[in-house]
Amino acid sequence: MSLSWNEIRIRAKTFAEENAQAHYEKGETQTFYNEFFEIFGIKRRQVARYEEHVKKLDERTGFIDLFWPEMLIIEQKSAGRDLAKAKEQAGEYFDAIPDKQKPRFQLLSDFQNFELLDRDTGEEWSFELSQLHENVECFAFMIGREKRKFIDQDPVNIEASEIMGAIHDDLKESGYVGANLERYLVRLLFMMFADDTGIFQPRAHLLDVLQSRTNEDGSDLGQWIQNIFEILDTDEDARNKNIDEDLNKFPYVNGDLFKDPLPMAYFTSAMRERFLDACRFNWSQVSPAIFGSLFQSVMDPVERRKKGAHYTTEKNIMKVIGPLFLDELHKEFEKLKTLRRGKQGQLEAFRRRLGTLTFLDPACGCGNFLIIAYRELRKLEIEVLQELKKDEQLELDAAILSAIDVDQFYGIEYEEFPSRIAEVAMWMIDHIMNVELGDAFGLIYSRIPLRKSPHILHADALEADWNDLLPAHLCSYVMGNPPFIGSKYQSELQRKQVRDIAKLGGSGGTLDYVCAWFLKAGEYVNQEVSTASIAFVSTNSIVQGEQVAQLWPLLFDRYKLEITFAHRTFEWGSEARGKAHVHVVIVGLCIRDKEPEIKRLFSYENIKGEPEETKHKALTAYLFGADNAENRYRVIKEESSPINAMPRLIIGSKPIDGGHMILNGEERKKIINDYPKSKGWIR
Repeated sequence: MSLSWNEIRIRAKTFAEENAQAHYEKGETQTFYNEFFEIFGIKRRQVARYEEHVKKLDERTGFIDLFWPEMLIIEQKSAGRDLAKAKEQAGEYFDAIPDKQKPRFQLLSDFQNFELLDRDTGEEWSFELSQLHENVECFAFMIGREKRKFIDQDPVNIEASEIMGAIHDDLKESGYVGANLERYLVRLLFMMFADDTGIFQPRAHLLDVLQSRTNEDGSDLGQWIQNIFEILDTDEDARNKNIDEDLNKFPYVNGDLFKDPLPMAYFTSAMRERFLDACRFNWSQVSPAIFGSLFQSVMDPVERRKKGAHYTTEKNIMKVIGPLFLDELHKEFEKLKTLRRGKQGQLEAFRRRLGTLTFLDPACGCGNFLIIAYRELRKLEIEVLQELKKDEQLELDAAILSAIDVDQFYGIEYEEFPSRIAEVAMWMIDHIMNVELGDAFGLIYSRIPLRKSPHILHADALEADWNDLLPAHLCSYVMGNPPFIGSKYQSELQRKQVRDIAKLGGSGGTLDYVCAWFLKAGEYVNQEVSTASIAFVSTNSIVQGEQVAQLWPLLFDRYKLEITFAHRTFEWGSEARGKAHVHVVIVGLCIRDKEPEIKRLFSYENIKGEPEETKHKALTAYLFGADNAENRYRVIKEESSPINAMPRLIIGSKPIDGGHMILNGEERKKIINDYPKSKGWIR
């Protein structure tokens, strides 16, 4: 178990007092840093080396005072010496280190002063030895507790997906295929994440064991991984007394992740080295939300090369969950903070209510919406706890610190692999938030072994009864990004599903596939006195043209829903190469008698820009404000015959004919040359 910040601070203060007279570079450096690493509960020899030989760019030989590959380089001087020289040397060594081993952090010291640099962010910290206990959080990276700022299309997420892609390709080529391969990769992902974030202790224990205990030819790597799978699913009390000591250091994880046996994989020397490289990668920097979808792409090498063609950006997810529930919760919290009477009781009741909310994503994919919603809810809870502690200096019990857990989150996913990724990614974000919560209060807070699990159903959401997963009266919010498939591109089964759910008769209309989720959600929240609110992303076709008259009267009249908020057309996605930029809307709905008095509308002057928010008494199906309540339900219906006595138009010009109506430049010129009158009709 990793140490709490309070314990680390106590150790740092003791270390500073015991080394107040340390000053001699040659004689005291190794003792100094062995003890320094002990502050954080790390055995220096397990992760870092002294006097690392390096050949500098000018061909001269140098020796790094202390080197932790990929993590830290230390240049030490005797007390009173100018650290500018140490900085220059560290820079020369950094340039000479192979790219795969270049460290992120650089520490300069003369025993009595420290200068720490984060080479990724450019942040710098300078302090004296006597102030070390006040600055220990600068060294959070040493125990996998770095503050994270997840960025859309962050290169680290892409690199991670490519690493997993290489492992996938190796295993598949060896004959390890199908669902077993998917489950095997999910387990490897969790283990590598655990190795970098404090779940496995000491940090990098997995890498250390596999690197030092397996044969270089890879012949026994598969068996070692198999043994680790088994031990992670075995309670410490139930383990054999003669078990290998290195294996016994792995914790009992539970959570069914390692429950069922998988066939053993077999590795070559090249496969072993690639897997060890993957273990050396810093998985603590990978966003579980974004990486889930990127990881899905490893199953298809062609899709993988598009570098992020599948993921939903966090920014866009926030456009859904913000107006759906998060903005209102933050508003309520801010109001509670201003109370003069009964503040503590109401804050505590609010915190406990956060632990009763439930969330359903009936098209959850790799769990992006669930993960971000969970993270934001936990961040709000931390703010509430900090407010409670500030006012009454509460003694917080680490064992019951958080009222929120992953079992409040439900998802339905058609493909098995993404559904398993969603489950693991929820555990990953739970651990990240547990660490953040513990750090906020100087405590160690962990949920290993896993006691609770998210509820992810592997099924067709349009065939399944959502009530079997989460009864409607227990659901707080339904949200997500259902698949976009136009009516002309649906399979026979998909077309039948939409037709059966819409119950429009005849051909069933021309509804896009996404409409089936709106209708199924409408039916769901109309059962068992549900008060759940709904928010889905959709192509903007559902608020334009003929679909409006087919879809919205069903939502307004059949299911008595009202639009509570909406984002008008904007571009969904990212600037990732290969990304199809879809024009979408977001629509929030609720049961009519539960609707808020004010409806929020977000409009985009530039579809790639930021929206402007306006407030209205009601919103129409076309996403306009309707201050006259009667106008909110009006839609324009299609006519079967012209109302102006003109001949009937069978079909317009649209690019669904295999490309015959789409011209290139040369074709356009030829037609205009041959038929000059056609010029005004070609677009």
